[in-house]
Amino acid sequence: MIRTAPKTSTTDMEVTSIRLERELKEKLKDLSGNQGYQALIRDILWNYIQHKSGDYRPNFSVYDIRASIRATAQQEERCVLTGKFIQPQEPMLLGLTFNGDMVPLSLESMPPETSRAKAAR
Repeated sequence: MIRTAPKTSTTDMEVTSIRLERELKEKLKDLSGNQGYQALIRDILWNYIQHKSGDYRPNFSVYDIRASIRATAQQEERCVLTGKFIQPQEPMLLGLTFNGDMVPLSLESMPPETSRAKAAR
């Protein structure tokens, strides 16, 4: 899920040229809807910067998770609920959101199973 950075007036932005494949540009236009593909690209870049810089602040809650399954991290991940890093080969959960996305979760981020759920096994 992409989080939008604070809106900046286009007059306060610098013009930058980037070469994109025609197909990529068309797909970005299709995905952007009324937002416009340049704004979508800015959102994607801000999201990348936040994740890589450690400034990432998860905007998910436990209530956004429909289901979870146990997994093992194959690379460094970051829990979308707590922001905690999950190291390679560390046990983790994959959470299914209401939007159908699979997101990384640390084991401690989800509440313990209810006794009814355990009894259903």
